Amino acid sequence: MTTGRVNPNFRLEHQGIEGLGNVYYNLIEPALVQQAILRGEGTLGKGGCLMVTTGKFTGRSPKDKFIVKSESTADTVWWENNGAMAPEAFDRLYDDMIAYLKGRDVFVEDLIGGADPAYAVKVRMVSELAWHGLFNRTMLRRPDHDTLDDFVADFTLINCPGFKADPERHGCRTDTVIALNFDRKLILVGNTEYAGENKKGIFTLLNYLLPEKGVMPMHCSANHAIGNPVDSAVFFGLSGTGKTTLSADPGRTLIGDDEHGWSDRGIFNFEGGCYAKTINLSAEAEPEIYAATSKFASVVENMTYDPYTLDLNFDDDSLTANTRVAYPLHYISNASESALGGHPKNIIMLTCDAFGVLPPIARLTPAQAMYHFLSGFTSKVAGTERGVTEPEPTFSTCFGAPFMPRRPEVYGNLLREKIAQHGATCWLVNTGWTGGAYGVGSRMPIKATRALLTAALDGSLAEVEFRKDPNFGLEVPVSVPGVAEVLLDPRRTWDDPEAYDAQAAKLVQMFAENFEQYLPYIDEDVRAIAIG
Repeated sequence: MTTGRVNPNFRLEHQGIEGLGNVYYNLIEPALVQQAILRGEGTLGKGGCLMVTTGKFTGRSPKDKFIVKSESTADTVWWENNGAMAPEAFDRLYDDMIAYLKGRDVFVEDLIGGADPAYAVKVRMVSELAWHGLFNRTMLRRPDHDTLDDFVADFTLINCPGFKADPERHGCRTDTVIALNFDRKLILVGNTEYAGENKKGIFTLLNYLLPEKGVMPMHCSANHAIGNPVDSAVFFGLSGTGKTTLSADPGRTLIGDDEHGWSDRGIFNFEGGCYAKTINLSAEAEPEIYAATSKFASVVENMTYDPYTLDLNFDDDSLTANTRVAYPLHYISNASESALGGHPKNIIMLTCDAFGVLPPIARLTPAQAMYHFLSGFTSKVAGTERGVTEPEPTFSTCFGAPFMPRRPEVYGNLLREKIAQHGATCWLVNTGWTGGAYGVGSRMPIKATRALLTAALDGSLAEVEFRKDPNFGLEVPVSVPGVAEVLLDPRRTWDDPEAYDAQAAKLVQMFAENFEQYLPYIDEDVRAIAIG
């Protein structure tokens, strides 16, 4: 049986995928929720949200991600960062996955990555699970329903959580696999129910395609001044650094919370939804994200709840610290309808410093911005990747190394060119620890971070007095209205200033050692920062 709206010339059988069970094309939210409930994939929660669990995979599996190495990709992919798969191994993987699907029901959503039509990529998402179809429909952008009669995808992603790969036969690491073949325009995902692999698979795709068009793909959130899309800002950062929280500012219009492009026309959201962490979420601190957890068709992942009242437990991390909710962008009242913005006036680089060394905010020169963008220092937070149970200091170049198929200098040079062309002001913001390292100090107060960001975005921060940080040479404000002065000088927040100095020296050395890999590829002004 085939149901749903679809281009009659673009059914799965026209892609060589035959012998399936029921095929559900482009079902809308109520139908997907209904199918998920009927199939026992989840529970209907308060407000009509869908509550699901993802089994043992409650985060991404970056070590199981591969790109097919072919003549076209051999010299364009950053192989030190991306696992290589032989074309023949991918072909066997595809054939075996299609054989696995024989007789099984699938859910197909024809969607779009990118709000700017000039750079958008049409993607077909084929899912074994109905709730994955709902997730995909939530997180990507939807074509107008009437245009589905003419929709032809540029790329297809097939996700089969029940399929186990064979490392010897399929050239992968384990029985879990995420494989991208840019020549065959296919992405295959097997043996993981974590839906974030779908969204990040499309992000990786766009990160590969867009630089050739002069577009800077960014792992960032973005917003703009209310009524003034020209006054936009982007927030770079890995998961857990505050991208979603800090960009969802009631005083500004939200463009998007995780993935954007920067073209000659301005910035644009890749997605149509938000994927927010919910651990310790409160109605007081983040009212709209909190409210989204009980709205119709929001997908609530790995949260426990009261079996009688269905009240969600926001403080329970027994399943994972990476509890999540996926919801459409329009569930945020101040979200942009177009998901477009002008060239950013401010660029925020978010870091979660588990060492407790970096100041809560610092102004960067263009060379410093390049240095910190390529460094991508932060701390992996619990639950985002398998095996991470507490914050771990890490360097993730471009604030998103797991999703970067090209060498980091490609993205770094694009960013630098656009900063120079459009005159953006760059800031480094630490949302991590103060008063000591992780386990001793405390997390940076969110009210202070919001106050500092507000001052940066409205221009008032540029008018205060700055000092030079002795460790990294950063410009740090001396005092800011509404923020305790002691927070602006991390050394003063420590009980033992000498212990702070030792910790700072250790972090500076870590930066230097990590950056050695980029020295052959950078300009002299950035090199001067790297070698001190």
